[in-house]
Amino acid sequence: MTRELITAIEAAKAAGKNARRSFGKLSTAHISLKDRNDFVTVVDKRCEELAANTIRRRFPEDGILGEEGTTDGGTSGRKWIIDPLDGTLNFIHSVPNFSVSVAMMDETGDLIVGAIYNPIMKELFTAQRGKGAFFNNHRIHVTQNYRSERLLLATGFPYKVYDHLDKYLAVLSDLIQSTAGIRRAGSAALDLAYTACGRYDGFWEYHLNAWDIAAGALLVREAGGIVTDFKGDDAFLKTGNIIATNGKIHSMVLEKVQSHFGLSFE
Repeated sequence: MTRELITAIEAAKAAGKNARRSFGKLSTAHISLKDRNDFVTVVDKRCEELAANTIRRRFPEDGILGEEGTTDGGTSGRKWIIDPLDGTLNFIHSVPNFSVSVAMMDETGDLIVGAIYNPIMKELFTAQRGKGAFFNNHRIHVTQNYRSERLLLATGFPYKVYDHLDKYLAVLSDLIQSTAGIRRAGSAALDLAYTACGRYDGFWEYHLNAWDIAAGALLVREAGGIVTDFKGDDAFLKTGNIIATNGKIHSMVLEKVQSHFGLSFE
């Protein structure tokens, strides 16, 4: 295990421990509104501080991009991407489905390591480029499902950008009728981790941020899956539009998304 992956794990666990300790104890004074339907708590901010400080101690020359405003430029050209609490609305309502996501990309923009930690269930998902994906130190793989009557997909409902809601609902309608079921649990990072370990067969969502999906995208790829944007290309970290599947159903999901969003959607 590399120093980078060890650091990602330690950063995710430090933030996760803080979130777990605070779970179910928030008051309204601890909650702020960043944007429409976009909340932040004192716990989010403290979790990001803990994760960022863990990274700085090991790699002070690296840059950091955190959801809650940590934007160290760094000098190495490498960047750490942190979502300190993915699923904040769940956390606020004491729904035990949220996670910490930490990823690192190299100077070329390639994702190198990723860690996603579910602090309530104490589930740790990790990946290292070219070395596979793991759940609590056990190797994981995507499913081999391709039959529509067996497929379970995950998604996230639009919560800030409603301009394309009709297109999203059309895709949702198509996929509801083409699968065994759809789940919307409220943490994109966990949805990707669950796709990597075979709990889901695939995941799609649009207009996410890099910190929502960086670690999870690496997990899915290292578990044998396919991750693209809505064009079928590799620009999902830039666009925030992502389709991640076991590979066997990727063309089906991509076709349904493209049939409603078009080939030029960004």
